[in-house]
Amino acid sequence: MTPAVAALDVGGTSIKAALYDADLKDLASLREPTARGADGEALADQVARIVGTLGKQAGTGTPDAVGVVIPGIVDEVERVARFSANLDFRNVPFGEMLDSRLGLPFAFGHDVRAGGLAEFRVGAGKGCADAAFIPVGTGIAAALQLDGKLYAAGGLGGEVGHIDVGHRLPCGCGATGCLEAISSASAIARRYSEHTGRPAEGAEQVVDAARHGDEAAISVVNDALDGLGHGIKTLVTLLAPEVVVLGGGLFTAGDYVLDPVRAWLTANLQFQRMPELRIAELGDEAGRLGAALLALDRLKP
Repeated sequence: MTPAVAALDVGGTSIKAALYDADLKDLASLREPTARGADGEALADQVARIVGTLGKQAGTGTPDAVGVVIPGIVDEVERVARFSANLDFRNVPFGEMLDSRLGLPFAFGHDVRAGGLAEFRVGAGKGCADAAFIPVGTGIAAALQLDGKLYAAGGLGGEVGHIDVGHRLPCGCGATGCLEAISSASAIARRYSEHTGRPAEGAEQVVDAARHGDEAAISVVNDALDGLGHGIKTLVTLLAPEVVVLGGGLFTAGDYVLDPVRAWLTANLQFQRMPELRIAELGDEAGRLGAALLALDRLKP
C-alpha cells in the first residue's frame, strides 16, 4: 500500500496542511489560524490534532510520516527553532515536542528551504545540481542546493535578504543597505505609499501601477529590481548556481520583472557564470510540498 504523509507549512498567521501520497497527490487538505505561544506548546498540540484530522478526512487512518516547516532560523539537525519572529520562538525544541505527541517518523524544517526542495525536485529547478530558490515575500531568503544537496549551515545559510546592496535604507535586522529593505514585497508596498501617500496592498499592485505608467511605481519597482540584481550578483559570485528560481507575488508579473533583472546581470557580471533565471512553478504550495518530500524522505531505508 502506498504511504501517506502529512505535510504542514506553518506561517505566522495560518497553517496550510495536507495529506499526500507518494506521488504528491493531495488526499485531504485544510487551513486554519496558527496557535500562538512563545513556548511552542499550543502549536505542537495543534499540529498533532491536524495530523489526526487529515487522516480522518482522507479515510486513510494515521499517516506514515509527518513533515512540518516553519519560518525563521531553523536548525534541522538539532530540530530546534533557534529564532522565529513570526511565531515568537527562541530556541524552542519543536522537533522533540512533536516527537512526544506524534509517535511517527517526523521531519522538521525551514519553510523556504522546504519550498526550494520542492522546486528543485518537482518544480522549476528540477534536474539542477547547483541552484538557488529566492521567494520575494514579506522578507527575502534563499534555499541553496549545492552539488545536489540542500545547504543549511545550521539554519543560518541563505540569508540573502541581508546582503548589503548599497542603499541607505534601514532594515528590521538593525543594519542599513539590506536587499530585503528595498526589494521585498513589503518594502515595495511601503516605499510606494511613502512616495505617494496612497496605500498599497502589496507588490503586485505597485507592479501593476508601474505597467500603467505610474512614475512613482516605476521608480520603486526599478529600485527593487536593481537591488535584486546586486544581491544575485553576490550570490553567483560566491556559489555559481546554474539556475536561480525566483518566486513570490512580485514575479507573477513574469517577464516584466524578470527581464530587467536578467539585463542587469548581463551588464554587470564579469567572469561569473550567468545563471538561468526561472519563475517558480509551485506558488504558495511549495512549502507544503517540500514538507511532504521531507516526510517521504524519512520513510526511505
